[in-house]
Amino acid sequence: MKITAQSFNLPFRFPFTISRGTKTHQPTLIVELEHFGIKGYGEAPAITYYNITVEQMIDELEKKKSFAEKFAFTDPERYWHYLHHLIPNNPFLVCALDIAAWDLYGKMKGKKLFELWKLDISNNPLTDYTIGIDTIGKMIGKIKEKPWPVYKIKAGTENDIEMVKILRQNTNAILRVDANAGWTLNEALKKIPQLQELGIELVEQPLAKNNWEGMKILYEKSPLPLFADESCALENDVEKCKGYFHGINIKLTKCSGITPARNMIKKAKELGLKVMVGCMNESTIGTAAIAHLLPLSDFADLDGPLLLSKDIASGISYNYGKINYGEGPGLGIKLTDSQFSE
Repeated sequence: MKITAQSFNLPFRFPFTISRGTKTHQPTLIVELEHFGIKGYGEAPAITYYNITVEQMIDELEKKKSFAEKFAFTDPERYWHYLHHLIPNNPFLVCALDIAAWDLYGKMKGKKLFELWKLDISNNPLTDYTIGIDTIGKMIGKIKEKPWPVYKIKAGTENDIEMVKILRQNTNAILRVDANAGWTLNEALKKIPQLQELGIELVEQPLAKNNWEGMKILYEKSPLPLFADESCALENDVEKCKGYFHGINIKLTKCSGITPARNMIKKAKELGLKVMVGCMNESTIGTAAIAHLLPLSDFADLDGPLLLSKDIASGISYNYGKINYGEGPGLGIKLTDSQFSE
């Protein structure tokens, strides 16, 4: 096995603002796994508030690369367990390698991932399209520019209710609100009933990720479903969410890949939690990986490539919220901008 890595700094179409701040580009790591001439690709974006950079991922990969390459590859799950112990403190890097391993495995078997898992894609949930925090005029402009059946509205400001009220006047689409841990308990208790009156479908991560005491109170009082994001990063976090959230948002980069994500979905269903699969502004490579989990999900937030002005692969396509898979086995993607030799 041969591993190659390459970094990219992908520009957003618009500056992307959430409760934590604004960014104009998304740094991301792309890895290539080559096994007997077959190549698989994976991705992990760097997220500032998790303190993991592309440079850190590349540095750690270089230190562990010889061990990762020596593994006798037979299937992705065994490889993930090996990587999980080899690189215990960098789930982002493990995620990129795990996605590449699944892409490689699908190509070895001549099947797309959802075909390997025998999943029915006919009832996949539609993906939302994210409207980042901005002036009201610009947020309305984004909605007008991109007619879509479901929007995710980023919140966590003093004028959240006024903002959502005006956006509601400009679209009949389903609206979801994501506070990105930006509210206090008192704010959430005041805002969520008002959001219900405005027809909001659900609220994502209303409180700080470790505010379990506050979430217990909010869970018991909230008229809207509450979904964990920052509070549910890893496989072990799923069980903690029962009784505090109504559902979880699973992101491959945070949980360390497709392999643990499948386990998280199974566990969530056993606990009666709804499942959303989400992105962290990945390109088509990482988004395609998440898309193969759509048949197992209730909600989807897979708009990463739509938010970027430059992509590095082709494959999945969007049709008014519906995601169509690309041709070919594995992830069904093809690199369009890379130094990797295809």
